[in-house]
Amino acid sequence: MNGTLVGRSIELARLVRVLDAAAEGTAGVALIGGDAGIGKSRLVGEVVSEARERGFNVLVGQCAELGDALPYLPLADALRSADPEVREAAAAHPMLSQLLPGTEGTQSAALTQQRLFGTLLGLLSELQPVLFVIEDLHWADRSTRDLLVFLSRMVQTERVCVAGTYRTDDLHRRHPLRSVLAELKRLPTVTNVELGPLGSGDMSDYVMTLGSLDARELGMVVSRADGNPFYAEELAGAVAEGETLPDSLASLLMSRVEVLSPASQQVLRAAAVAGRRVEDELLREVSGLPLPDFEEAVREIVSRGLLRVHGHGYAFRHALLQEAVYTDLLPGERTRLHADFARLLTSPAELAHHHLASHNLAGAVAASAEAGRLAERLGAPAEAHRHYDQVLSLWDRVSDAAELAGESRIALAFRSAVMAADSGDNHRAVHALRALPPTSEVSERLAYYLFEMDDTEGAIAAAEHAVNTAFDQTALARALATYARALLWTPRHAEVEQLAHRALETARAAGAKDAEAGALLTLATFTEVRHDVIRAHELIELASAESTGDLAMDLRAHFHHARVHYEQGLLRQAAEVADEGIRLADETGLRWSTYGTDLRFLRFLIHYVAGEWDEAEAVASGFGARVGTVPEATLSSFALFIEVARGLPAVESRLAWLRPFWDDALVVYMSRGLAAEHALWTGDPAAALDHVAAALDSLLPGESGTVRIAAIGLWAMASLGTTEGADELADRARFAVDSGPVGERGPMGPEGNAWALRVEAEWHRVHGRLDVSLWRQVVEAFSYGFVYEEARARWRLAEALLAAGERDEAQAEWERARETALKLKAAPLESALAEFGKRARFGAGQSGGHVDGALTAREQEVLRLVAEGLTNREIAERLFIAQKTVSVHVSNILAKLGASTRTQAAATARRHGLLG
Repeated sequence: MNGTLVGRSIELARLVRVLDAAAEGTAGVALIGGDAGIGKSRLVGEVVSEARERGFNVLVGQCAELGDALPYLPLADALRSADPEVREAAAAHPMLSQLLPGTEGTQSAALTQQRLFGTLLGLLSELQPVLFVIEDLHWADRSTRDLLVFLSRMVQTERVCVAGTYRTDDLHRRHPLRSVLAELKRLPTVTNVELGPLGSGDMSDYVMTLGSLDARELGMVVSRADGNPFYAEELAGAVAEGETLPDSLASLLMSRVEVLSPASQQVLRAAAVAGRRVEDELLREVSGLPLPDFEEAVREIVSRGLLRVHGHGYAFRHALLQEAVYTDLLPGERTRLHADFARLLTSPAELAHHHLASHNLAGAVAASAEAGRLAERLGAPAEAHRHYDQVLSLWDRVSDAAELAGESRIALAFRSAVMAADSGDNHRAVHALRALPPTSEVSERLAYYLFEMDDTEGAIAAAEHAVNTAFDQTALARALATYARALLWTPRHAEVEQLAHRALETARAAGAKDAEAGALLTLATFTEVRHDVIRAHELIELASAESTGDLAMDLRAHFHHARVHYEQGLLRQAAEVADEGIRLADETGLRWSTYGTDLRFLRFLIHYVAGEWDEAEAVASGFGARVGTVPEATLSSFALFIEVARGLPAVESRLAWLRPFWDDALVVYMSRGLAAEHALWTGDPAAALDHVAAALDSLLPGESGTVRIAAIGLWAMASLGTTEGADELADRARFAVDSGPVGERGPMGPEGNAWALRVEAEWHRVHGRLDVSLWRQVVEAFSYGFVYEEARARWRLAEALLAAGERDEAQAEWERARETALKLKAAPLESALAEFGKRARFGAGQSGGHVDGALTAREQEVLRLVAEGLTNREIAERLFIAQKTVSVHVSNILAKLGASTRTQAAATARRHGLLG
């Protein structure tokens, strides 16, 4: 391929911008599409060079035209061809080392894909800055497509750039990459670059770099090439050799092949059957030529630029050339060559491919079954499912299929269904399981998947059947555990305790650790709801005491153990257990699994409640704001706790990204509840009430989250000076406290009890009663460790005390609240306290030498310009903001500094060293 890049400066500039952004900490994904031969690889090669110059580690992997036969082929290719230090770093991770030469996967299939993805993300973080290129995505296997989606969604603040190329002319309507591309192109992290044909001027410049052509020849090549650089290269080569130019690209390519000697053509045809690349020794064996003749033939092919040396073998100069040679093979010739490769290869996936192409169905059954089992171990459930389905489709066409496959048809179909579920296709799994004889094992898995699909009625029926048809103690234990879990939040919840105890006894007798842990966790939740928290703790500790051999179950146990501690206000214990669970998730590559993510959510909340806000903000920085799916939106919503409370500028942007997901109940509850607080801090209680109404609509009657949202709504009503709807709102919160979601009063825990008290205090405030005694109870209730809410309650207590004439005590509470606000850098609360202190005339002591902690970064900028004597209009011009915005900032500054004039504010700022 010619080394000069012509006519792609705009496209290159866009890709370099993605690279530069990644270097600065904003990860990005670049998708480069275009017709075959249009110059995608050449452009990517230029990006790779730019990345190396910038100090990036570079990984480049190639997909192959074997469909889903070889899972993670481009990842394995990238790791194997990487620099030694990168291979060494990968080898240190067991999940990745199995993709390197000389290793064999021995991992359990359970959660293996999630572990592999998480481990790769960890490796990229270790290597950053890093560029990871995946070539020819139109040939990518399902697991590679899943990996691309995962990386596109997960990399946000890492110095990582992912680039992928694909052929647009190969993407027919049903091509599996089409839906992936449509999904990815909607993501803010993704830049899409489409390469069109080169214009005639650029094409002329490019052709002139290929060699000396006269004007007539140049014009002929440019007109025939139709803007395609690869076609132009072939045409220019044909003109240079004095050949007649054929009508089609395929004919042109074959005309280059037909000038080879018969031995060279024989070698090239064998290479085409192997695919885009082939090892030297394998190609020599299949060609059937003596070594001297083979080497002479290869030398001729390489000298004519049809193959190039690649590692220990050869690669076609372009995929179009390999396709043209393969298509030109006679049917019998193609079959024999595939059979020759199958005779020499040992990789099950490649064997399956060549056996099928050579019509050796018995060999295809055996190889596909083994390829499926290998894909399971590698963490590629979609490929495993495809291989198993391939076996099932051939089952009736071969004799002794069970012996060839190594298991019965029913067992293989069950395994295939489980792999479909593991790859995220529960619907396909359910359909497949329903087609099988309803054994206990089949029914238990069916119940499990139906429960995950929110088909509670179907899950209960399947679980009950699994219990009734259990053939041994292990099957019975798992069926009982799943049955108890399915009934937990239904009107039949009273049956859970007996079922869970029975599951527990059966599991212990059978030694089924996973079923034992599942039964313990279900029983713990049941016990917790019925107020026996001490017993719930004991049950969860039993469930998490030792590994069950099921990582998902182990992480679930850690999460619930930490959750129960947290909900009982035992923050130190909750932090210890959560940290242990997070370490387990990180070590096993399950950081982004369901419970791995839940543990990080919980750890963030523990930081937040305990007043460890710098740590909380650091964790929240990993909750990307640029979301594209409901799970990402849920994760992002958590960051609003700290961003709203600190008044960070990221709030508005994050809420804008979350708005399209306000049809999801959890996202609405989380984000709109916090959006209501943000609206209150920014002086818009009417908007806050709108958010409160939406958040309440997302909750079922009696859900505990109602209490916190109701308290915020009552705060908004007090700010508006209206009592309309206040009684109904308070009653809704009281119903949640007294009845719970299942009609029985559940455990509220210290935080729940504190919010319930705040509802009552806020309700009295709405009606004009500042109840000192009630606000003291709120302060006391939050003092279990919720630092921020205790400070907010002290603010209201100070107001109540001042109204009751207890000025000294009011100032003492105000000072404690202000001290906490300054420590937390809770700017909105500090601003509100400063305004209250100014109204109460608590004196100059309010600054306490810490006034700088109350000012936001923008307010400090404005303060410096105020001190210089600039007017609001001049400040607005200097900072490129609206004059009205400057006025708001100045008002906030005056309130926070306890100053009544701009001159006084400047003097206070100089006295406290705030002007830098």
